[in-house]
Amino acid sequence: MRKCPILGPPPPFGIVMTEPNSPSLPEIRLLAGHSKRLRQGHPWVFSNEIAMTPEAKAMTPGALVTLRDAGDEPLAIATFNPHSLIAARVLDRDLGASITKEWVFVRLQRALRLRDTLFDQPYYRLVHGEADGLPGLVVDRLGDVIAVQANSAGMDLLTPLILDAIENLLAPRAIVLINDAPVRLLEGLTQETALARGQIDGPVPVIENGFSYLADLQEGQKTGWFFDQRPNRAFVADLARGRSVLDVYSYAGGFGLLALARGATSATLVDRSDQGLLLAQQAAATAGLGGALTTHKAEGFAYLEQAEHEGKRFGVVVCDPPAFAKTRKDQASGAKGYRKVARLAAALVEPGGFLFVASCSHHMPIDRFQDETAHGIAQAGRTGRILRSGGAGPDHPVHPDLAESAYLKTLTWAID
Repeated sequence: MRKCPILGPPPPFGIVMTEPNSPSLPEIRLLAGHSKRLRQGHPWVFSNEIAMTPEAKAMTPGALVTLRDAGDEPLAIATFNPHSLIAARVLDRDLGASITKEWVFVRLQRALRLRDTLFDQPYYRLVHGEADGLPGLVVDRLGDVIAVQANSAGMDLLTPLILDAIENLLAPRAIVLINDAPVRLLEGLTQETALARGQIDGPVPVIENGFSYLADLQEGQKTGWFFDQRPNRAFVADLARGRSVLDVYSYAGGFGLLALARGATSATLVDRSDQGLLLAQQAAATAGLGGALTTHKAEGFAYLEQAEHEGKRFGVVVCDPPAFAKTRKDQASGAKGYRKVARLAAALVEPGGFLFVASCSHHMPIDRFQDETAHGIAQAGRTGRILRSGGAGPDHPVHPDLAESAYLKTLTWAID
């Protein structure tokens, strides 16, 4: 994977954009009987719902199109990728809209207005894809540094406009393109991380719940920080006062460090990433918490099994693993994974302590996630009660017609 080149000048906007009402804007027709879901508000059209003519198949991935039903009624302006299962992603249902830099600016401005209402400091997810009217786009704001991830061919083509709009709106010190998500391969795109605008000279601070963490946008995971767990970290940290904490799959210590800052007696972080653990150590040292922090480079399951064998116990155990069910066909194996996590983790919780488990896979329904977690706790010979069922923070709004945007599920258990 190519890392961190400085991008050259963007291509002229005319290469990317066309005026929606001009004759040059291609038209894509849905098959008969396949427009209902789109009409009801869903932002995607799948490839098997579209008349894939030779002209449609030959189109540039990500190009702007007008979607029409089988009866020729225009329905929406969208980006189109003939090589992707998600063939069309709706940009605007106003057929008179022009998808220009100004259009992008207005969408970003609307997203910013919402976040400024929610948060008093500029650290949050600014754009959450379809829920913010920019399908396939993720934008995270880390103070004066912006992370951009274009996960669709359409957003990839629109990137020059997006970068200019961000500069006009926020005037950041730097913008980093973190286009390394595996979903880009499904869109026929390359994976890379690139410094698009400005300069950064290392990890950047992230202030969340009153604590100053460190994030590495050039070599880190995802877009550098996992803002989605913000409210869950705060809830768990308050439970951890006066208790020891085990944070498994910790990365840069989001749960464990905040728990220490709020009065936990100790925190043990476990992750496979040397870099993530180093960021946690540096943030803890800056906060004067280094003496209460222990880190282990290890795979999560292996550490949990070893800790059980050694008879270790903690007042709070946190398990926030990567997605075990990345596709629908993985749901059964993913369910077993969450059951195993709960079984191993519950065995490490002191009587009267707490267990937090999370699933970031939208393919794992909340009811099954809860059932598998309960099963695992029972297999460990423990009983418990659910104190809180949560999701992502409000900077990750949910599109009402797109279940995938409500991907994060969390359970906090009181263990007897």
